[in-house]
Amino acid sequence: MRNFTLIWLGQLVSLIGTWMTAFSLDIWVFQKTGSATQFALVTLTSTLPLVLISPLAGTLIDRWNRRWIIILSDFCIGLCTLSLAILITTGQLQIWHIYLANTLISIFGGFQNPAYKAFITSLVPPEELPRVSGMVQLALSIQQIASPLLAGILLATIDLRGILLIDVGTVIIALVPLLLLKLVEVNQSNHETEKLSILQETAYGWNYLKERSGLLAFLILFTIYQFLVGCVFILAYPLVLSLTTPSRLGMIIFIGGLGMLVGALVMSTWGNNWKNLINLVLGAMLLSGLWIVIAGLRPSIVQITIATVLFFLCSPIINGLTQVIFQKKVAPQVQGRVFALTGAISGAAVPAAAIIAAPLADNILEPLMAFDGPWSDNIIGQMIGSGPGRGIALLFISMGLLTLIVTLIGYQYPAIRKLEENSPDFEYSPIK
Repeated sequence: MRNFTLIWLGQLVSLIGTWMTAFSLDIWVFQKTGSATQFALVTLTSTLPLVLISPLAGTLIDRWNRRWIIILSDFCIGLCTLSLAILITTGQLQIWHIYLANTLISIFGGFQNPAYKAFITSLVPPEELPRVSGMVQLALSIQQIASPLLAGILLATIDLRGILLIDVGTVIIALVPLLLLKLVEVNQSNHETEKLSILQETAYGWNYLKERSGLLAFLILFTIYQFLVGCVFILAYPLVLSLTTPSRLGMIIFIGGLGMLVGALVMSTWGNNWKNLINLVLGAMLLSGLWIVIAGLRPSIVQITIATVLFFLCSPIINGLTQVIFQKKVAPQVQGRVFALTGAISGAAVPAAAIIAAPLADNILEPLMAFDGPWSDNIIGQMIGSGPGRGIALLFISMGLLTLIVTLIGYQYPAIRKLEENSPDFEYSPIK
């Protein structure tokens, strides 16, 4: 656990820097364009390349040293951030530069993320995986709290260039333990795949999931959930900014991060004692759908803030326990391929949401719910209000209701409900 904790601390510092940059760039783009569609393109360029590269990346992760994949990926991400800092220093930063940098960072993240998840199984015993997954979610919650708050303060003092340079420094901090610690690697030899070509190995991850119908069905359910929640995430900033200022947005994200922190602490302290993880995940999905509906019902910052806290309280349980289920049910020797593939499939939901949700809000829902729009005086307008942001709110309510429906349907499917009973856990032996 000592080695994992040191690496986790380095990744936490880097994560805070990364999300300070992401928050600052998001605000910069939205203020420059005022368009939800342009804003969504930032998310699209941050996610779509990862989806496309992940299947091939997973194969290479299972062939190469996972620690060095993390090191090289972090280093290249740092170079991209440094390039943005140079561009803004020289007064040449344009929106397309951000799209290009996001694309490259997304590609390197397609290697870094599944390599990190697979590398964890080399650092801790199986019984510690729920607690470690809780720590990973704890890092996400800390960045959720710290990043927007710090970014809001720093934007007013050292501006975007300073934040980018701080981000570069956090990458260096993350590299130190990875370079200096003596670490173990799980034995990645696999007689089933060692004679296969790269393309055949890439397809092996899909075949592996197809042979395990419960895992594949659960992945499909999780992907649908990611799409519905992705539609909400894409438009969360525009919804709040239609009601208040960027500084208040940062405060809402900060408060939401407190909810995520509580959920992650519960995961990291009680996770080893939890049984029937599937029921916990599905229950948290139901609750998150309910909180999304509540966030859209009224143009109230207080109501949105409360719903945000409750939503993020559920988030570590859903994402953390999903990770634990796959870590336990997938053989260690193929985790790189399978984790990259599952990341690509579920991750594809986010760019799909960006492509669909933002134009839907800009071109259809917002005009319908404008003060003089055709739906402003009907029962929908009377229930949720009309004016700027209420079209986005209507989309929130629709996505929340669909989340409730899809989760209930998923629970009726025995392959998902009985996944833990019907699929064995894998053991592994880290080697020097």
